Amino acid sequence: MKSYITTLIIVLTLTFAATASAQTPPASADQVSPLLISSPIPEGALTSIDGTSIVLSELTNKGPAVLIFYRGGWCPYCNRHLAELKDIETKLAELGYQVFAISPDRPEKLKETVAKNELSYTLLSDSPMAVTKAFGLAYKVNDATVKRYKSVGLDLEADSGYDHHLLPAPAVYIIGSDGKVKFNYVNPNYKERVPGDILLSAATVFAE
Repeated sequence: MKSYITTLIIVLTLTFAATASAQTPPASADQVSPLLISSPIPEGALTSIDGTSIVLSELTNKGPAVLIFYRGGWCPYCNRHLAELKDIETKLAELGYQVFAISPDRPEKLKETVAKNELSYTLLSDSPMAVTKAFGLAYKVNDATVKRYKSVGLDLEADSGYDHHLLPAPAVYIIGSDGKVKFNYVNPNYKERVPGDILLSAATVFAE
């Protein structure tokens, strides 16, 4: 009986996971369903600036990490946030954290963001948005907004190399070395980001 129940739980879990991953991203950032605290992070591959494929779990296996999901190097609010993280990067490293910033930008665009903001932490590309979708952060930008962006020189397709028109709700995750979420901050208002001092406080609480 115990074996049957265990098998049933596994089947239901896998079915739910498959259904959740197959869901179409919502039409707005305020409808996303972010990965919750205590959840294990999903498997998924990201691309480094030099084009190397990197499995997310392999990064977090090396130690606790801070993951920043941002919209792209074209976003002034994202650039401000990325630059602010420089002020606490050393303290995060002293606490044992790796810092990774993830966006839909293709690797070539990541290089521009690193140079523009003089960043020393790691930027990673999720151009297909598979990892961002697995974290429940992806949403689809409507056609009118895509057109408006293009009219002012912002081409989401050119930046990502894909025509999915997906963006992440900006988010910050603290991941333990066990691969589970310890803290998250997700705000559908892209103008609002977690202040550096609050992130550092949370990182201190969950330091291993």
